[in-house]
Amino acid sequence: MLMAHPAVLRNLLEQYETLDAVHAHAGAPEARQRLEDVTYTLCVATGTLNIEDALIAARQQLQDHLGHLQSDSPTAS
Repeated sequence: MLMAHPAVLRNLLEQYETLDAVHAHAGAPEARQRLEDVTYTLCVATGTLNIEDALIAARQQLQDHLGHLQSDSPTAS
């Protein structure tokens, strides 16, 4: 399975969280549309069908990537 680059996932998660907060408080149509776009992109990037699963998958992939980086570092003995 193809996996999104960790920087892309991190950016999408940040956008989602920001837009979700803005939409919850302001309810602006522009924020709603951007939130829908980011939600769709997160689902595609993680191979999921809903935002709850996409958030879990994206966070897990980022955690796995961080763990992989730490285990590959020369000081991780």
